[in-house]
Amino acid sequence: MALASIQSLTHYFGGLRAVANFSLEIEKGYIYGLIGPNGAGKTTMFNLITGRYVPSEGKIIFDGTDITGMAPHNIAAKGIARTFQNLKLFSRLTVRENIEVSHYNLFKKEPGERKGASFVDYLIEKTNLAKYEHSKSGDLPYGLQRRLEIARAVSIRPKLLLLDEPAAGMNPSEVDNLRDLIKSILDEFEITILLIEHQMRMVMNLCHKVTVMSFGEIIAQGNPEEIRNNKSVVEAYLGKEVTRIRGERTGS
Repeated sequence: MALASIQSLTHYFGGLRAVANFSLEIEKGYIYGLIGPNGAGKTTMFNLITGRYVPSEGKIIFDGTDITGMAPHNIAAKGIARTFQNLKLFSRLTVRENIEVSHYNLFKKEPGERKGASFVDYLIEKTNLAKYEHSKSGDLPYGLQRRLEIARAVSIRPKLLLLDEPAAGMNPSEVDNLRDLIKSILDEFEITILLIEHQMRMVMNLCHKVTVMSFGEIIAQGNPEEIRNNKSVVEAYLGKEVTRIRGERTGS
């Protein structure tokens, strides 16, 4: 049974159809990419999955439970966490406090010790934020704020993690480090990941399966190689970026 089954999801904003008949089966232990031009409906899909919006049609089954229309905090308690395209940190709280406010909201008691440190301590170390744990999050460099948002999401120990453009605004070195962090989250915490990203090199090197949206509809699904060679995707979205990635891989 799939961890999450998104079935014929459709959503309207007034008379505007933002998502049309979106279906996706998400299996445990994989990283899924969700790509497409700006305005394709990707973040709307995240908002539907996490309960921020109630779909006009369709169902979302998560871990055997119909969560369609469920309140966001209840969906989080079921095991779905997310980050945001525009950072949603508590800027006046410290790094540690940002993680704790999320972690202890769901886990009322301190979890068991791991390697001599609490889970919060462990996350701070893992995301290379120990040096900044008592700094206000609003004072951090942008790349570290992105890492903090991921750490805060992971702090609720989700089964499914939705990452909305985590590499936005990062330089190539930061993107590579972020990619390694996401891989380690998948492997160590056994968290399945659904990723929205415009950094195609990251998507093609990180994701096991990719879904492409355009104007609210799915135009292609497959593994990175299939997406890279899909003529409709190349024409609708990837264009010259695919040629560049191919060149990087072949050394041309």
